[in-house]
Formats: sequence, C-alpha cells, structure tokens
Amino acid sequence: MVAFGKKLKERQIQEWQGYYINYKLMKKKVRQHAQQIEVGTQDRRHVLKDFSRMLDNQIEKIVLFLLEQQGLLASRIAELNEQQEALQQQPDIFEISQLREAYREVGRDLLKLLFFIEINAIGLRKILKKVDKRFGYRFTDYYVKTRANHPYSQLQQVFKHVGLGAVVGAISRNLHELQEHQGSYLSIYDQPALPFQDPVVDSMKAAVDRLTHSTNFLNFLAQHALIMQEELPTFEEPVDDQKYHFISLLLNLVNTFLYMVNTYIIVPTADDYSMSLGAAATVCGIVIGSMAVAQVFSSVYFSAWSNKSYFRPLVFSSIVLFIGNAMYALAYDFNSIAVLLLGRVFCGLGSARAVNRRYISDCVPLKIRMQASAGFVSASALGMACGPALAGLLQTNFKLYKLTFNQDTLPGWVMSLAWLIYLVWLWISFKEPSHVTEESSAAQESTAEPVENDVLEKGLKQPLLLSSEDKRVIEDGDGEFDGSDEASEEARGPATSIGSAYRLLTPSVKVQLLIYFMLKYAMEVLLSESSVVTTYYFSWSTSSVAIFLACLGLTVLPVNIVVGSYISNMFEDRQILLASEIMVCVGILLSFHIISPYTVPQYVCSGLILFVSAEVLEGVNLSLLSRVMSSRLSRGTYNGGLLSTEAGTLARVVADGTITLAGYLGESRLLNVTLLPSLVICVASIVATCFTYNSLY
Repeated sequence: MVAFGKKLKERQIQEWQGYYINYKLMKKKVRQHAQQIEVGTQDRRHVLKDFSRMLDNQIEKIVLFLLEQQGLLASRIAELNEQQEALQQQPDIFEISQLREAYREVGRDLLKLLFFIEINAIGLRKILKKVDKRFGYRFTDYYVKTRANHPYSQLQQVFKHVGLGAVVGAISRNLHELQEHQGSYLSIYDQPALPFQDPVVDSMKAAVDRLTHSTNFLNFLAQHALIMQEELPTFEEPVDDQKYHFISLLLNLVNTFLYMVNTYIIVPTADDYSMSLGAAATVCGIVIGSMAVAQVFSSVYFSAWSNKSYFRPLVFSSIVLFIGNAMYALAYDFNSIAVLLLGRVFCGLGSARAVNRRYISDCVPLKIRMQASAGFVSASALGMACGPALAGLLQTNFKLYKLTFNQDTLPGWVMSLAWLIYLVWLWISFKEPSHVTEESSAAQESTAEPVENDVLEKGLKQPLLLSSEDKRVIEDGDGEFDGSDEASEEARGPATSIGSAYRLLTPSVKVQLLIYFMLKYAMEVLLSESSVVTTYYFSWSTSSVAIFLACLGLTVLPVNIVVGSYISNMFEDRQILLASEIMVCVGILLSFHIISPYTVPQYVCSGLILFVSAEVLEGVNLSLLSRVMSSRLSRGTYNGGLLSTEAGTLARVVADGTITLAGYLGESRLLNVTLLPSLVICVASIVATCFTYNSLY
C-alpha cells in the first residue's frame, strides 16, 4: 500500500489534474503552522484564519470546475435530446443505437466527475483531521459549522451535488426510453421498481449512492460483517462477475446460518445434559464454551485456508461439524462428559465464519456485496433465534436400537443430519471460483460500500466533524494517528501475524475491540446461564427457556432496523455508542439479585434491556470498526474481521469459564458472581470510551 498523497496523484484524471485539492501543499501548510504555534511565532487565531482562507480557495476551485463540467454535460444531453426528438418522427435502428451509445458516453464522463468529487471529499476530510491532530483543537468543528450552514456555502455544492443528480436522472430516463419495452409507453417515473437495464446507469447509481451515502438499515447491517474496503475507490472496478455464483453464495450463507443454530441449540438443555452425566448444572458453561475455545484456533487456520480455496474448507467444516454433533449426541449413551465436551470442541473446530466472510469479500460482485454482507449478518441473527426455538420443539424421549433420543441428545442428532444434508448439497452445487493467490489479488480486493463519503453528507446537518472523527483512522493508510503519509511502513502488505495486526490498531480501535469484548461477554453470561438461573429461581421448563432465548434472538433484526434507519440518522455514532454502553450497564445492574424475592418481570426486563442495548452497541461498534481500522487489515489472513471474531470468541470463552467457576460457590450465588465481572468490564469500557475520544478530539 502506498501513501494517500501518492494514491491521490496516481488516481487523478490527468486532464483535470490542476483542479484537484492540492493535498501536498495543504499538508505542508499544516506542518508549518504546527511548528509556528510550537515556537510561538503565530497565535492560533491567525492560523485559523489563514488555513480557513486556503481551504475556501481550494473548495472554490473544485466547485467552479464542477459547475463548468456540469454545464458541459447538460449541453451534451440537450443536444442528444434534440436528436432523440427527431428520431421519434423517423425511427432508425442504427441511429437509435448510436444515440444510446452517445448517452452512455455522457454517463461515463459523469462517472469521472463523480469520482473526481469523491477523491476531493476524501482529501478534504484527511486535511481537516490532520489540522485537528496537529493544532490540538477542533478546527473541523469551526469550519463545518461556519461553512456548511451558510446560504452561500460552497461546501454544500461539493457534497450535496444536486445538479449531478439531475444529470444522472436525465441520462437514466433517456436510456430507459430508448430501450425496447414491448410496446409499453410507460416512463421510469411510472415504473419506479423497474430495474435499470443499462450497466452505465447501474454504475452511476452506485457512484451517487457512495457520495450521498446516508445511514440506512441495509448499509448499517452490512457493515456488521466487517468486510473492509480500500482507502480510495477505484474508477475502474475489477471485473469479478465471472467468479460469482449465486448458489455458492447461498451455500456460504447457509453455512453461516447452520453454524449459529449449532451454537445456540444446546443452550436451553446444556445444564440438564450435564446433570444427566453426573456433573453439576453449571458445567454447562464449559459445555457451551468449549465450542468457542476451539473456534479461537479454527478462525486462524480457516482464514489462512481461504487464501487458496473456499470449497475444501467448507467441506472440511461440514464433516467436522457432523462428527462433533454425533459425538455430542452419543455422549448420553456413553455416559461420558468427556465425549460431550470433545463433541463440542469438534463443532468449534468446524467454524468456517472466516471463510464465509472472505468469500463475500473476494467472490461477490461489488454491486451486490453490500446485500451479501447484510445477508451474512441476517443469517447469523436468524440462526441465533432459531437455535433455542428448535431446542424447544425437540421435547420427546424414545430409543432406537441402543441410541437414546431425548431433549438432550436430539439437538446433536438434528444438527448432524442437517450438516450431512448440507455436505451433499455443497458437494453437488458449490462452484469453486477461479482463485488467485493472496499476493496477486490483494490489489483487487474491495468491499461492500466505500464508507468515506457519508461524512460531509451528514456534516451538512452538523456531524461532518463527528463522522470524520469516527472515520479518523481509515483515512490514514498505515492506521496511525501521526498522519505521516510518507512513512515507509505504508508500503508494506497485509499483516503477517496476530501480533503485527495488533500493532496496527490505534488506541481508539483497541477501545472499540474492548467494547466488543465487553458486550459479547455480557451477552454470553446472560444466554449461557439462563437455563440454570431460571430453573433455580422460577422452575422454568426447557420449553420456557427456549421461548425466552428465541424471543431475545428475534429482537436482533428489528433493533437493527430501528437503529440503522432512524436512530443513526438522528444521532452521531459516538453518542449512540456511549448511550448504549450506559444502557448495557443499567441492564447489568438491574439483573443483580439484591431484593428478595427475585421475580420473573425483573429478570425478563433486565435481560431484555441488557440484550437489546448490547445489540445496538454491537451494531454501532462494528459499523465504526469497519470504517476506522487500518486498510492494511482489509486483506490477508490476519484481517480486521479475524481480529473482531477472536475478540468476541475470547469473550465467550471467558464468560463460559466464569459461569463454571462461579458454580462452585453454589447456584444461589451464580447470578451475582457472574454479573460482577460484566459490570466491571462495562464500567471500564465506558471510562475508556470517554477518555479516548476526549483526549483525541
């Protein structure tokens, strides 16, 4: 990877070179002003005025060129419209074909202009961030508030680009009318759901979506997958449609769904199964957590394996999970807790989530990658809800030959059958993409949605400062705050070990991983001990526990819809992050057994507050992580997705271990003892969040 300044220069359209933001000059000015402030030769007020004037000049240069190009495009469209009117009187197939190609050519030129705006927007954000960093105060806050809301704001001209939307509309409408619609005289306005048929229109629409990116449910959900993007968009997108195979993508998502079902299907019955084998009920913590322990290691080798193949690791995953679930079910007849634990370990060794994520990143075309990423997250959420619900339905008891089928063993048998069927389907239908080596493909890897461009679109409502704060790291290629774009480290490739990946993390990213650890820990404690706690306090049956857990799981998608579609548009991510952390803390506090008797409403309400708040926190936290991690972590074996997976998995391991250890103190103390570490970690994450953001910004 090269420095941003070099990338900016390389990706400039040569004939427009003089109209781009002069990033090198402005960066030099930042250093000069910072030195002058340090030695006391200039005061901050003078620096503020001087740098504001320079930014105004740079933005004005961009805006005037933008208006000029918009006028040229509009003139060309007007001429083509006249030709189209003439063709309506005397249609000619050859001339219609030429006219359509002419409209496409205007569309391609418009794409260049959109790309021009996008690069300048990224450069502007980087400069504003550097000023805040080097000068030590919120210059961005001042600049955006004074410029974005002014009636003559040129900042709005760049980032609202209403005129460009009109050009896109004109090209789309006319290309649509030149298409053959089997005698239909309806326009695009009469058929809003009609898909665009022309690739140029699709490309324009995607480019405009990047620039006018506002938080919505699909974008918000897709970012949870932590499929990361390069720092700058490329005008020439890689042609990856040949690698795309819908059934293979579907199989990939089914693997995600089944694995999450496999994870949570045993939760309602794990305590009962443990007792039937002569262990304490709280050993359910080890039973549930042993899968997560194995996943810590399997995530690494599956991530490395996906550099060479997708089919073979998915086959291996299915076989191992089939064996693991069969062992889990057979443990009852063997009367062996060791076989039970070994079966869950095998299940963890079959965790192919790293492959699932990598397949979407490498083999799904850019235009549908966001939907595929959202599908990955949705499949996980659906599996989380279906697991306990399925366990609640498996309430039967019979023997077939010497094998026992009851509520404890049926989850294992059902999942073994599911993985066997999946393996057959995978073997028949999966199509291995034309896989290239990691080194040769690194330059072509990209992600679902460039996320650089929502900053000033939101900022015109005020959060440009805050959104740019949220995106502060990804705009530095090496992931460091010092803004040293010329550093030789930036020329290095992806991280080669967990240690080197960890060293790329900035303080704020480490805090966000701590938050992720905290919320996964709190959720795992709530879910894993639910059966023991509810049996002890309320004498709930397995079906009641399954219904409770399934209802919690079903809140995942509705909560993300509300947050992604509404709350994220009203508040900045930092505010939602801190508020949801506080609500998680409130949920933990309300869960403590302090006042007797401990009632069902208290447990259910506190659990719901904790779980929903943790879901909101996870969504916002991962959304931020997908944007602020170093772009060097967007590829390779040790990528950002792997780091987040390891953090979450480690949290589950620690939580399940805590439940088992707390069980030695007795079931009466289990609830409070396990909640205490959750509270401590939650308070620590809140303090770390406040300290990190206040000190950096």
